[in-house]
Amino acid sequence: MTLDELANMPLQELDDWLQQLGKGHFKDSEKLAQTIQAAIRGSYRLSKLQQDSVNVILGLLAREIRNLEKMIKEIDKAIEDMVETIPEYQCLTSIPGVGKVYAAGIIAEIGQIERFKDHPQVAKFAGLNWRKKQSGNSNSQHTSLVNRGNRYLRYYLVEAANSVRRYDDEYKDFYKKKYHEVPKHQHKQAIVLTARKFVRLVVVLLRNHQLYTPPRRLMEDN
Repeated sequence: MTLDELANMPLQELDDWLQQLGKGHFKDSEKLAQTIQAAIRGSYRLSKLQQDSVNVILGLLAREIRNLEKMIKEIDKAIEDMVETIPEYQCLTSIPGVGKVYAAGIIAEIGQIERFKDHPQVAKFAGLNWRKKQSGNSNSQHTSLVNRGNRYLRYYLVEAANSVRRYDDEYKDFYKKKYHEVPKHQHKQAIVLTARKFVRLVVVLLRNHQLYTPPRRLMEDN
């Protein structure tokens, strides 16, 4: 049914049609019918020639979108095949809860781990740190992060930490502890602090080319 047909349809007929379409669920179908017709009559409607042109353009755009989606899938597959050969990728995906996307994202944004002195430097690079005068344990949990750093790396680290805490009891307990230490914004504060802890694990694994093992058996990050 076209807009013109709806606009010119007798009100009672449109009312009956809506009742049938909505299976009697509309509380005031007559008012709804009036609103629909008023909206149609008050709208700018294209001529048939204009509508045909719009339809052609929309068809071309839809085809272009499908082509781009296909291309994205092919690129994603190529990236996946490539990163699976990288030792660092194997290190990170050995952590329960860290999938392909998080591992690839972290590796891409960190680059060579040797360019960082230690894990606090990586955390700072990601923007997972607080202003210097507020960096103490008690204050940092009640203040916002500094407004700088690599937001992409920060995203991957936070999301990966949020996933890891569901699989690893140590991270789960750490998150719960931090969650209950603050009166508001509990999840945000707790997950950021959990991400800070997760950064240390990431750096240890990447620096030592090591697969994940229980934290007590990990070599210390110097």
